[in-house]
Amino acid sequence: MSHRPKAVLVGPPGAGKTTVGRRLASALGTEFTDTDALIAQDHGTSCGEVFAEVGEEAFRELEYAAVEKALAKGGIVALGGGAVETEAVRTLLAGHRVVWVDVSAEEGARRTSGDDSRPILAADDPKARYTALLARRAPLYRSVAAHKVRTDNKRPPQIVADVLNWLDEEKSADRQERRPVIHHPETD
Repeated sequence: MSHRPKAVLVGPPGAGKTTVGRRLASALGTEFTDTDALIAQDHGTSCGEVFAEVGEEAFRELEYAAVEKALAKGGIVALGGGAVETEAVRTLLAGHRVVWVDVSAEEGARRTSGDDSRPILAADDPKARYTALLARRAPLYRSVAAHKVRTDNKRPPQIVADVLNWLDEEKSADRQERRPVIHHPETD
């Protein structure tokens, strides 16, 4: 049986999607799915190694399948940082509550520097590489997300509280939209 996720997290590497996603799922009493973890589990090796082995094009196809599977599970879903680069993934996200977990280039580069599991960020100048990655992906994150939360200088509980507040507002708006319209013949 398919369930609509309570929220889908997108954003660049090192923004905190997995940390926030786990805590958010715990707070909501639901399951957490990380598409990078699904890919790693299916291939018996790290997501970065799969990327390096098969190349970006084939990896994006594997990622699409993982996103499709994760969205069908429901709960809280965190997508790999580059998933939004695939148009078919962006199409899958339509109609979902998508949160852009964002981070500055400086902080993102600091958090991911020296992390060999992220071959897309391998460069002599990590900050320049991260800045370029953000410049390319930011419009895509913006196009799919209904809410954005910046993680610089924030602790995970603050970020989770922000997302929970937004989800509560969204639920209230949904209830308002579903409220039946009652027509009164004498006043219509």
